[in-house]
Amino acid sequence: MADWRTFNVVVLGVGFLFVFTAFTTCGNIEQTVVKSLRNDTFTGSGYHSLGIIYGVFSLSNLAAPAVVSVAGAKVTMFVSGLLYSGYVAVFIEPSTWSFYLTSVLIGVGAAMLWTAQGQFLVENSDASTINRNTGMFWALLQCSMLFGNLYIYLEWNGRTEIPDGSRKTIFLSLLVASIVGTLCFLALRRTRLFEEEMLSEDEGQALLSTHMVYKHRANTAIEEVKADFKTMLQLLKSRNILLLSPCMAYSGLELSFYSGVYGTCLGATAQFGQAAKGLIGISGMVLGVGEIIGGGLFGLVCKNNRFRRTSVVFLGMVVHFVAFYLIFLNIPEDAPVVFGTTTLKSPFLTPSMSIALLCSFLLGLGDSCFNTQLYSILGCIYAEQSTAAFAIFKFVQSVFAAVAFFYSGDTLLTWQLLLMVVLGFNGTLCFFVAERMHDADAISTQTLE
Repeated sequence: MADWRTFNVVVLGVGFLFVFTAFTTCGNIEQTVVKSLRNDTFTGSGYHSLGIIYGVFSLSNLAAPAVVSVAGAKVTMFVSGLLYSGYVAVFIEPSTWSFYLTSVLIGVGAAMLWTAQGQFLVENSDASTINRNTGMFWALLQCSMLFGNLYIYLEWNGRTEIPDGSRKTIFLSLLVASIVGTLCFLALRRTRLFEEEMLSEDEGQALLSTHMVYKHRANTAIEEVKADFKTMLQLLKSRNILLLSPCMAYSGLELSFYSGVYGTCLGATAQFGQAAKGLIGISGMVLGVGEIIGGGLFGLVCKNNRFRRTSVVFLGMVVHFVAFYLIFLNIPEDAPVVFGTTTLKSPFLTPSMSIALLCSFLLGLGDSCFNTQLYSILGCIYAEQSTAAFAIFKFVQSVFAAVAFFYSGDTLLTWQLLLMVVLGFNGTLCFFVAERMHDADAISTQTLE
């Protein structure tokens, strides 16, 4: 039993590793690829595509639990993997309509995939293995930022333009990786607990048709979703969620910046010359290293420690602000908005690849600081309502990421950085207040007892 559960977690992690090697690499380079297309009929924007994905993702999360309950986690993840593969395949022969259609579909698929992943991971864990299994899955997932970006560096290093042949080769390779990851989901095994539940259900409904069984599951799932939605509405009015919302919103802005905007800026910086396009891949790898180090250090070492939680968030703010200042000095302000493949303006300093890569590492490290501690404080405050609390977090984060992607193509780098500094400072301050109030409530509860 335990061996099959461990097998399932490893296969789940490997599947996500392959699928997100394709998707995160695609998101990192797609605006650069779109700008390089020699196709007068294609009018799409990589920023707008990513904005649609996160916008649809935020709304689809509301219906995802019902779909997973009816279809099952395994089937849902397989179908979602196919949607991810379809999005990657569009870049082989791009067309505007298919580009935006698959953006909508992958937004729906992402909500289903992550909901199913969470349910499947819980099904294959118990109180003694949940931390180990979550760590194994997270480590495999974060490695997805390394391999695809390494391939981009090897393929694009020394190129000033991206020929059609190179683009097709890259996205065919990413498509194969995504399909391999999707097929991994078919290798997942049912747990004994799940089989016992199915057997009990079958015994209780032996006289019902298959159609009636699925109808019963659907009605049950819908009722559960309604209950969860009511809980979310109640939590949205709570003091702690309102205080943590600015920090959640900031995590969405910086998510869009490091995952789609910063790599595009590096690739468009004329002063990097032939190294600019390859630098996108190296930047993604270094950013991934920052995420892995931060997630391991702050997610495991500082777990359930309220004092350290505020310290880690403060460290994340400082790390990000240092990165933003260095980016402001090192990267031309027209890098995110330039229509050609290279910038026209010069930054305050002579652009340095070392500084650019240092900023990539700091962006990843700071992101892990905020995300691990947001998960920690939500899990601590809302231990009995964690599903609804995490759903609110993902909703707020995704909405602000979507908004950021939509303005990124029309807003100079200076203003994007300034907006993140303002929201990051206020989000950190509100996090401190929420932590302090939670500590005060805990002390009051202990005193009354």
